[in-house]
Amino acid sequence: MTSAVTDLRVPPKARRRRSSLPGLEPWLYLSPALVLLVTVLLVPLIVGISYSFRKFSAFKSEYVGLGQYQAMLSDPLLGQALFNTLWWTVGSLFFQFFLGLGLALLLDRPFVGRKLVQAVVFLPWAVPSFLSGLTWAWLFNPIVGPLPHWLYALGLKAEPTNILSDPAIAMWGPIIANVWFGVPFFAITLLAALKSIPSELHEAAAIDGASPWQRFSKVTLPFLAPTIAITVMLRTIWIATFADLIFVMTSGGPAGSTNTLATYIYVSAFKSLDKGYASAVAVLLLVLLILYAIVLIGIRRSLARYS
Repeated sequence: MTSAVTDLRVPPKARRRRSSLPGLEPWLYLSPALVLLVTVLLVPLIVGISYSFRKFSAFKSEYVGLGQYQAMLSDPLLGQALFNTLWWTVGSLFFQFFLGLGLALLLDRPFVGRKLVQAVVFLPWAVPSFLSGLTWAWLFNPIVGPLPHWLYALGLKAEPTNILSDPAIAMWGPIIANVWFGVPFFAITLLAALKSIPSELHEAAAIDGASPWQRFSKVTLPFLAPTIAITVMLRTIWIATFADLIFVMTSGGPAGSTNTLATYIYVSAFKSLDKGYASAVAVLLLVLLILYAIVLIGIRRSLARYS
């Protein structure tokens, strides 16, 4: 009775203002993060897209509409960069995922020295990418590095030469370096997902007579599927936009054989000083990665629906 009388005494405008505050309160708490996201992500994105419609020279810029995108259609270097990006991304992702999955399965089992092995496995992820590139470029150098001589001793090469100077196989140098650098990411995330699987499920499957492969395919893999989908999507995006290793090791050469879209964007923007064309290529890469993410998320949802 008292609360009802109190509510009657509150003016209608005050009641409406008070009732609307609970809806605004969460947004007030989120406002600093939203302002930061808009400033750091959205504003540069809009500026970058707007640059793709302009032609930049040393002292001025002019609006050219879709001119930069039309120039992309007749650019042979862009076609080669697209192919190299696909090769670089798929090759790196394939070996990173399966080696990371194998290491995660190994580290999920108790054995002597597991903590030491775990620390060594995770170490490459802590090394700066440019330092990794310099190290692997040194390893592939036939004068000071051991790898060409090992390949020659194994009969894999006719002579100890630098694979980074051979256009036919130069891309394998950055791919090997990237695999070494990126395996810990899959090992860490998949090991964490393995730890979340109840041990009772494996014990029940073993009691029912399931083989190790059946336990992996019927118990482990379904639990890992959501983590695999997210990690593969994130790592694909990171690899496709990753220019550090390639630029440090080969600078896109020889003869453009290791030039990807990421390195092509860097060279166009900071060496050719054509920020407009570099922005147009960056927009192309952004659209391709968005389409890839949409397809992968759709596949993940369909698998979850029918599993």
